[in-house]
Amino acid sequence: MASRHDSEAMRNPDTPPSTRPSVQVLERMFMVLDALARHEDPVSLKTLGEETGLHPSTAHRILNDLAIGRFVERPEPGMYRLGLRLLELGNLVKARLDVREVALGPMRELHRLIQQPVNLSVRQGDEIVYIERAYSERSGMQVVRAIGGRAPLHLTSVGKLFLAHEDPQRLRAYATRTGLAGNTPNSITQLAVLEKELALCRRLGVARDNEELEPGVRCMAAGIYDDQGRLVAGLSISAPANRIDESWLPKLQATAAHISRALGHRARTP
Repeated sequence: MASRHDSEAMRNPDTPPSTRPSVQVLERMFMVLDALARHEDPVSLKTLGEETGLHPSTAHRILNDLAIGRFVERPEPGMYRLGLRLLELGNLVKARLDVREVALGPMRELHRLIQQPVNLSVRQGDEIVYIERAYSERSGMQVVRAIGGRAPLHLTSVGKLFLAHEDPQRLRAYATRTGLAGNTPNSITQLAVLEKELALCRRLGVARDNEELEPGVRCMAAGIYDDQGRLVAGLSISAPANRIDESWLPKLQATAAHISRALGHRARTP
């Protein structure tokens, strides 16, 4: 018996053949995940097939693919439930949404004090993503990276904070994947140099970008941590290279610590 989506495809012959199968696969995966979400206990293949209208062999193939990605688990043969990967992704989204909401007020206050752009960034793969910014035209500096903009980890102050938390093997893997491509003459493009820079970041608890991403722009960054002590974001100040002020650093660190405390982080006592 044809599924609802097979029938839908027959009713829409104008849909490009190259597009329709991939869309159907995604729709069916969502159907299976939705069906699993409706049950607190593990569900059998038969039940999932009945609830989704999918043929058992199709449902089984989709479940196998989802299990490989840890979106689905098999607690026992023939039984399925939602996997921990969904929890991990959900927690990641929650952390990003929470940190943005919590950070905006302190970011605006820091900007009021220093009159330079203040940026909030998170890691996504091998890049950082700018998710919030506090700035004004009076800063005398054009905003180069808009909200939603991306940049390689090793070329940014916040990115270096995240790389400083990696073990040597993961850092080498990052260097291999990216080739440590540079943007300016100041960009760090050698792994040995990057390792020394990250060691300094770990020792000082802050990171810097010395015109490594954009010519004429320098940055300083401090980390934001959640209630589990995980680095979830970075707060940075951007300024023209000849106007960066070291007196901003304690204010930046205090603001990042304030945001971390609001997320439930408790700094370790010496």
